[in-house]
Amino acid sequence: MFHTEQSNLSLYTVTALLILDAEGQRVLTKYYNPPHQNTPGSGIASDLGVGPGGPGMGGLTSLKEQKAFEKSVFEKIRRGGGEIHPLPPHLIITRTIVDLNFIIVGPLSTSNELMLNQTLSAFSDAVHLLLRGQIEKRNVLEGLDLVLLAADETIDDGIILETDAAAIAARVSRPKADSTDIVINEQTLMNAYTSFRDKVSQRIQQL
Repeated sequence: MFHTEQSNLSLYTVTALLILDAEGQRVLTKYYNPPHQNTPGSGIASDLGVGPGGPGMGGLTSLKEQKAFEKSVFEKIRRGGGEIHPLPPHLIITRTIVDLNFIIVGPLSTSNELMLNQTLSAFSDAVHLLLRGQIEKRNVLEGLDLVLLAADETIDDGIILETDAAAIAARVSRPKADSTDIVINEQTLMNAYTSFRDKVSQRIQQL
């Protein structure tokens, strides 16, 4: 039987969602602090910086701390070695697309790598759908409002809300660039997502 408190605390699984450019500069940053994390505590938990979700949740509250953390993350990416990087007390999963680095961060001690990876994939694929496949820094900055909405539909206060890219994209309002009436619903996004996945699979098989 699961302890009720532990079950509730385990909902808080994401510390940060980031997009850094090829130079390590910020494009998008979302840091999450679980409820009560901002309330000063006492005792061992306070000394260790332990909050809901375990060590590694919270603590990156100041701009200085965040900038230093992002520099460390980018160094990990620059050195290579795959998409999963331990950076105690954090676990970092990254994905490089063109000139951007998509990054999700969770607590090293309690993170589910598969879930974090699935969440990052959902977010980056949703951005791909919303920007019609044009995932480059310039396009992301131009459509930053959509990207931010996609982030909010994926994660809320460190809790993973959705891991389906088409569902995320369908919930994001798209401003119309012209007067042409274009119907965008979950079915059309799902079709685009399926087509995108098929093309990626074909390219992998050709390697």
